[in-house]
Amino acid sequence: MDYTYDITMFKETFESEYTWLNGFLRNVMRFKDKPALFDPQSGKRWTYSELNAECNKFANAMKKDGIKKSDIVFYQLYNSPYFVFSHISPQKIGAISNPANFNLSPGETAEIINHNKPMVYVYDSSIVETAVKALEISEHKPKIIIMADYLGKCENAPEGHIKYEEYVENQSEENPPIDFKPHIYDEVLRLQTSGTTGTPKGVPLNNINEVLSAHDVMMHFPLSPYDKTMNMTPWFHRGGIHSGGLTPSLYAGAEIVIMRDFHPKTTLDYVSKYSITFLIGVPSVLGLLATRQEKHPADISSLKGIVTMGSPLEKQDCIRFQEVLTPNIFNGYGTTESFWNTFLRPQDLPDMSGSAGKSCTDDEVRIVKIYEDRKGEPDDLVPTDGKTDGEIIIKAPAKTTYCYVNNEKVTKEKFYKGWMYTGDIGTWDENQFVTIAGRKDDMIISKGENIYPARIEEAINQFEKVKECIVTSVPDKTRGEAVVAYVIPEDESVTVSEILEFCKNSPNLSKYQVPRYFRLVDDYPRTATGKKQHFKAKAQAKEDLAAGLLLRK
Repeated sequence: MDYTYDITMFKETFESEYTWLNGFLRNVMRFKDKPALFDPQSGKRWTYSELNAECNKFANAMKKDGIKKSDIVFYQLYNSPYFVFSHISPQKIGAISNPANFNLSPGETAEIINHNKPMVYVYDSSIVETAVKALEISEHKPKIIIMADYLGKCENAPEGHIKYEEYVENQSEENPPIDFKPHIYDEVLRLQTSGTTGTPKGVPLNNINEVLSAHDVMMHFPLSPYDKTMNMTPWFHRGGIHSGGLTPSLYAGAEIVIMRDFHPKTTLDYVSKYSITFLIGVPSVLGLLATRQEKHPADISSLKGIVTMGSPLEKQDCIRFQEVLTPNIFNGYGTTESFWNTFLRPQDLPDMSGSAGKSCTDDEVRIVKIYEDRKGEPDDLVPTDGKTDGEIIIKAPAKTTYCYVNNEKVTKEKFYKGWMYTGDIGTWDENQFVTIAGRKDDMIISKGENIYPARIEEAINQFEKVKECIVTSVPDKTRGEAVVAYVIPEDESVTVSEILEFCKNSPNLSKYQVPRYFRLVDDYPRTATGKKQHFKAKAQAKEDLAAGLLLRK
């Protein structure tokens, strides 16, 4: 290709140096004595220089053990200093950070281990039983297994495991030598998401994705070195790590305040005591926060805004949050694969509450026609009338790699001609404000967790007294949605208590996946060919809840 100028130096510099890690290291130089991370539970604060030194110890320890470019460092950690170390340190040696939900069952954890084949596995000591069981049943065995004993409850790690402090002891605090050539397309972070079956899929994110996701947040909050952010929900998901979490905050030079477990009183106390400027959490969490603030007002005047995502903001809730918490409420909609892609700013609210907003600055969101036998083409749009349903598709080249790791089939299903086909159904109006109507894959969101009916149905069907079942949800003020199971008995003597106990003991179900409501039935909604109709079951569940027909666990 012919150019009008010599691109050599720009190309070499841009492709090898435009990385998130270099952005962080610039802040280590320019803000070396400025606070980067604060842990209220321990009272420990790290400056940018101190945080970098701690990450170097972990990176140098892994490098000494032979961990190299493109190796996977898998971790299941609560929001904690260890999560930050595990996120940054692998990038220093070219390895890939791979966080996952600490609430996963041993079976789910083993699936991820087998799929990603990590060389290092770091877990929180509070889930030691899950970790041990997962490692027993997984075929792949990580080379290094580290227990992060944040709560100080475990004197010793299990046999073959090592405590974090012992692993990094006496390691160098200097930046490890770079013996690989970084590139902007290098995978640096791998997140986990699931399809309709709940089978984990690896979502690769590269250096460009990380840098431009940080820029996106810095534009939309906006976020600066003078801010303090705190996530009220876990960091392991895209919204957690990229919206006010590690990626934008440490790239901007801001300070992160750690919240391990959400509690309304603690949150408001932290905002007041530490002058937090941005909070991030799902709408159901904001509801609990508002209730606490109404009863026991705290000084939260330092807040510049609260950013929420994961589900739409209803108008009355939005008005309440703006009156009780802050007038600056933001709401984003997106996916693990593409971060947020539509956005509601305070100026849009409360008038446009209930919608998902309109496209973010660098993104484009469209709604295309739905066909049974093929995808709607990107230009095969439904009318902008606010009434006609279609599938929501997203173009976000700055924030996605348009693929899954080692999953060509699902990659082809989800990505097409530069667009991601979300499976979400919605409408849009003449100003291109998008409103979500439902999900093609029937996913349930409960307290910010993505729950897939097929996985729960598969687990319940393994019970010998169950013939089959269908899983759906009902609205829940605290959780957003609560899981409901309609069960057809194989043995008429079966009770809801027995089914519940079976679910609780299933190695394939996490605690948050265990249904909250049950009903024993003779049949459930199906198509003429016998396929489950989850949308009809969902409508039925709402009626059954109101009529008192659902049995609560």
